[in-house]
Amino acid sequence: MKRDGYWYETHMHTSEGSACGQNTGAEMARAYAEAGYTGIIVTDHFFYGNTAADRSLPWSEWVDAFCRGYEAAKREGEKCGLQVFFGWESGYDGTEFLIYGPDREWLRKHPEIRDASVEEQFALVHEAGGIVCHAHPYREASYIPEIRLFPEYVDAVEGWNAANIRKGMAANPPCLEYDARAVAYAAKYHFPMTAGSDQHSTQMLYGGMVFDRKLKDIHDFKNAVMAGEAIRMLEGRI
Repeated sequence: MKRDGYWYETHMHTSEGSACGQNTGAEMARAYAEAGYTGIIVTDHFFYGNTAADRSLPWSEWVDAFCRGYEAAKREGEKCGLQVFFGWESGYDGTEFLIYGPDREWLRKHPEIRDASVEEQFALVHEAGGIVCHAHPYREASYIPEIRLFPEYVDAVEGWNAANIRKGMAANPPCLEYDARAVAYAAKYHFPMTAGSDQHSTQMLYGGMVFDRKLKDIHDFKNAVMAGEAIRMLEGRI
């Protein structure tokens, strides 16, 4: 499918890494390639989120299990010409953050990230050269007891989440307000914004970010986000 620029998914899950994921990393990669995306960032749910990795495993083994979806997606991406980058979605009692920058080996060497507070997470991710993005900050759901904002401890805000849009287009119009409030929040604090699908299956929601060039790696992505290089945000309403 022909695209206007280079399409990147910034927020998606696999069944190997996320308990709520419905398709494997390989299946997800193939679906995105067929939909015309240039690349994806696998952001499976981290240790205190809805992870699929056994929390009783020793840390290094848990990291290996957690990364299986990403690794499967990367292998498939190499076959079908899709770039696959690594990230994760950390969870704090329903408040979630997308982490971009640190890699698998960094995780192995920094078990302290598992129990880090929001403030400590911000410092650790920055030390690793990464960024913290507040995912769907105004989403209301059964797993989110309250909306909490941490403007001192994030670098960016997910302004558009295609899962919110898709729900709002169906039977729940208030979902459309979640993104509007997120965009206003980002504007108030002058945060750069991202857009993603929060996709859990191969049914395309068509969220993400469009750039006028092909990105090199996850660090190129985070730098492009912070520099506001996206030429279009995908809201899931194409």
